[in-house]
Amino acid sequence: MVLANNEMLPILILVIIVAAFALIALIAFFIHRMLHPKFKDEDKVDEKEAAKENLDRILEDVEDKDTAEQIANYHDEDNE
Repeated sequence: MVLANNEMLPILILVIIVAAFALIALIAFFIHRMLHPKFKDEDKVDEKEAAKENLDRILEDVEDKDTAEQIANYHDEDNE
C-alpha cells in the first residue's frame, strides 16, 4: 500500500479509529431518535389544570353541613 509507509501508518490508524467511533456515535444517535420521538406541544398540560388536579386529589369535600356553612361564611367575610 502506497500510503502505508512508516511515516503515515500512525496517522492512518488514528483516522480509522476516529472514523469508527464517529460511525458508532451516528448509529447510536439515530437509534435514540427513532426510539424517543419528540413530544408534541399539544400533549403539554397547563399549569393551572395540573395544580387543580393535585388539589382535587389531596383535598376532601366537607360533609358536615355546619362546617360547610362556617367555611362559606368565612369566605364571604374575607371577600368584603
